[in-house]
Amino acid sequence: MNVLTVCLGNICRSPLAEGILAAKAKDANLQWYIDSAGTSGWHNGEKADRRSREIAKERGLDIEYQRSRKFIVQDFEKFDLILVMDSSNYQNVVKLARSDEDRDKVKILLNYSFPGQNRAVPDPYFEGGFGHVYDLIDAACDKVLEIENIYKF
Repeated sequence: MNVLTVCLGNICRSPLAEGILAAKAKDANLQWYIDSAGTSGWHNGEKADRRSREIAKERGLDIEYQRSRKFIVQDFEKFDLILVMDSSNYQNVVKLARSDEDRDKVKILLNYSFPGQNRAVPDPYFEGGFGHVYDLIDAACDKVLEIENIYKF
């Protein structure tokens, strides 16, 4: 399965989600390809925010290799599941969808933990809370593996 995680700038939340989900998929011996992108191109080519890299390292993940990129319409072709961090990301990604099939690939990440509530993973860029954001993403990624691995295959 190919999974893309998406936030606004691809420097805080989606890099964490990429790293967490990739590690969990690997631990579960799943052959999943995980990547991340942002709905904006403000940080193209940049590393994840220092604070995201630090919290990942504290929790045993290395996301130093990641570089920010912008979500593009071709991502609908490459990815089976597109996990967005909030409703704004959802709207921005769905706007680019070319079909119902494209739209159906886009899911709000925390709906895996809190079904139907459309809760946002808070953007820690200005307000901090990287540990809390990590924990929210970590728990949701457990549910993604459980639900997608059971029901898609």
